[in-house]
Amino acid sequence: MPPLPPVTQALLLANVGIFFLDSLLGHPLWMWFALWPLGTNFMPWQLVTYAFLHGSLWHLLFNMLGLWMFGSELEHVWRGRRFLQFYFASVLAAALTQIVVSIVLGSTSPTVGASGGLFGLLLAFAMLFPNRTILLFFVIPIRAKYLVTLFGLYELYQGVWVMNSGVAHFAHLGGMLGGLLMLRYWSGRPPFGNRRR
Repeated sequence: MPPLPPVTQALLLANVGIFFLDSLLGHPLWMWFALWPLGTNFMPWQLVTYAFLHGSLWHLLFNMLGLWMFGSELEHVWRGRRFLQFYFASVLAAALTQIVVSIVLGSTSPTVGASGGLFGLLLAFAMLFPNRTILLFFVIPIRAKYLVTLFGLYELYQGVWVMNSGVAHFAHLGGMLGGLLMLRYWSGRPPFGNRRR
């Protein structure tokens, strides 16, 4: 693993610090900073702040492990500013996707977690390093491009056929979509015309 770069480190520290603060206080931050569906407790800043809240220690650990594994390398490639732009584009796209899904399903439950941003990072990692070997569950070697394809198909299956699982599967897919759109924007590819870096 590469050394931990500053933006990734700051995101890790912010997520961990906010989790323990919120847990110690009995989760009072959820009312104002979780992503609530439209017509409930929704506020515009929740499109970003939800990504700093987590529902359990395992939820936090999984997301922070992914942020460390994939975010560190991507930040070394892109540097801090571009990495941060990409991460929050994925977070925002995940939030917007979840709001649409909440409207369709009539959900009134809040969404929390950095998973949307993480899934965007996963997609970018697979596109930049498609043949890099990753140990799935720390045991099974698999190339990044196949791992991300499996994750995407799994999230789609869970989102369509497994209802009320308590996991925002479409937010994960929205994070991947936001990451893909950001990469296409940077390269000037459709739907963004002929823009060049």
